[in-house]
Amino acid sequence: MRVLQIIDSLEIGGAERMAINYANALCEKIEYSGIVATRKEGNLKSKINNKVHYFFLQRKSKLDFKAVFELKKICIQNKISHLHAHSSSFFIAFLTKVFLPKIKIIWHDHNGLRAETPKFQLLFLQFISFFFNGIVVVNYQLKNWSIKKLNCKNVIYLANFTTNDKTEIKQTKLNGLNGKRIVCIANLRFPKNHLLLIDVANKLKISNPDWSFHLIGKDFNDDYSITLKNEIIKNKLENQIYIYGSKSDTNNIINQSDIAILTSQSEGLPVALLEYGLSKKAVVATNVGEIPLIVKDNQNGFIVPKFDTDAFYNSLIKLIENENLRTKFGNALFETIQINHSENSILESYINWLKTIDGI
Repeated sequence: MRVLQIIDSLEIGGAERMAINYANALCEKIEYSGIVATRKEGNLKSKINNKVHYFFLQRKSKLDFKAVFELKKICIQNKISHLHAHSSSFFIAFLTKVFLPKIKIIWHDHNGLRAETPKFQLLFLQFISFFFNGIVVVNYQLKNWSIKKLNCKNVIYLANFTTNDKTEIKQTKLNGLNGKRIVCIANLRFPKNHLLLIDVANKLKISNPDWSFHLIGKDFNDDYSITLKNEIIKNKLENQIYIYGSKSDTNNIINQSDIAILTSQSEGLPVALLEYGLSKKAVVATNVGEIPLIVKDNQNGFIVPKFDTDAFYNSLIKLIENENLRTKFGNALFETIQINHSENSILESYINWLKTIDGI
């Protein structure tokens, strides 16, 4: 089995992390494991295991046939059997299959909002899906939608997984006071709902002004980002909320923090939540996507309704005021991740599924 992961970029994001996680994990379990970035490199390039074969296409547009032919060449030279295309990279995988019909395409859909795909885009995806040999999804709702709407019925739900990066170089030093930091790892995008975080920060500024929030994730410098930054200034939260942009030393950042949060209004299964758990951090998260399958309220963290500022704030206060509770929740979440989201269990299911595609 010779599998090549395909991802548009290596900038920090959930899909990008999972592409690298699969490539790294598979290099010890199958004959060949590789990964190709089609459009951009990024901070996550340093996370690729040196046993993984890496390629960069420098793709300029959707119909960049120079990049397609380069990918075709890579597949031929390395005898690739499966193209595992993450998110929107399914299109270049499809174009490659036009020239290499025997190659198998696995599409990994990381978009928890796929059901809201505009009609024209859905028609395009439905046509391309005729050429998929299998689909991996990030939640059960998406599995049901894919089976109903797409033309590939071989759909499997595989939970995201993560591992501690022992080679990580510590680069980031967080602002704020030691022992009083709250981290949120999420790209600055609308579904992540950082405006809820601002509302909570406003309340915490009054009750616990020495605690601070630390936002890690790609800043697209778009209208959402501008609105977020303006709200921070408007509410005089410059000493309570810090924005760092994309960072590659996430374990180092999490370990400098005392509480970890997610304020999303929609999700699949956020990789950040798994990283929080591996670092044994107490968590407050919203009740969206697959988060409730991991975080059990008042057992290994707090889970609150999306958009509910008061519930989120009250949960934070409980953790701020009780260090023993933070330790208890952190240890319990770690155990949950170890049991249900370990690399070995997910990879075993994945490889067995690929074998069924191959008729083995």
